[in-house]
Amino acid sequence: MEENRICERLKDMGTSSVSDALDRLGIPGGLLGIHRVGAVKKICGRAFTVRYVPCGICKNSVGDFIDDVKPGQIVVIDNHGRKDCTVWGDIMSIYAVKHKIEGTVIDGVCRDLDSVLEHGYPIYSQGAYMTTGKDRVQCDAVNVPVSITGKLVNPGDYILADESGAIVIPQEKIDEVLKTAEIVVAAEERIVQAILQGSTLKEARAVNGYHHLQTREE
Repeated sequence: MEENRICERLKDMGTSSVSDALDRLGIPGGLLGIHRVGAVKKICGRAFTVRYVPCGICKNSVGDFIDDVKPGQIVVIDNHGRKDCTVWGDIMSIYAVKHKIEGTVIDGVCRDLDSVLEHGYPIYSQGAYMTTGKDRVQCDAVNVPVSITGKLVNPGDYILADESGAIVIPQEKIDEVLKTAEIVVAAEERIVQAILQGSTLKEARAVNGYHHLQTREE
């Protein structure tokens, strides 16, 4: 399936339904503690991964990798959950908007939120903090496997984020996840329609197997 269509389908379903699908398939995907701090916008795209490490004696770059990010990708930064220094700010956000980067997910914090919001750039992180990462952390590697709040994210995996949080979908499982998520969405839509037509919640849920929509398949 064409990549843009995959992302549109995932956005339409949202992180909650996709999370239920991942549970049903036994795939860990929820990025605990990651929430929206930038512009109000659902994002979905392939992960461009970045790993940071503490600076040694020789100080290295903190953001030049962005020149290699393609339009539509999501920058996924592993800063080991550090909240004492940032790895993303307004200049990178302005660049990202200009070059049509889909968004940024950070296991850590960002800064310059006034400007980030003004330019309408979506960031999902563990929060905001003003202290620079320069001379504190440096970019160690890009497009390598990273850990985001304990979940593995590989380059090219799908990232979906909305007001409920952020989730990673292994690229090799995308077709299976989409099919399963559509089963979840269809069942929940039937429950809503039944309620609107006068059904009790208990009955609507029972008829549509609500309590087992996320139960792992054997």
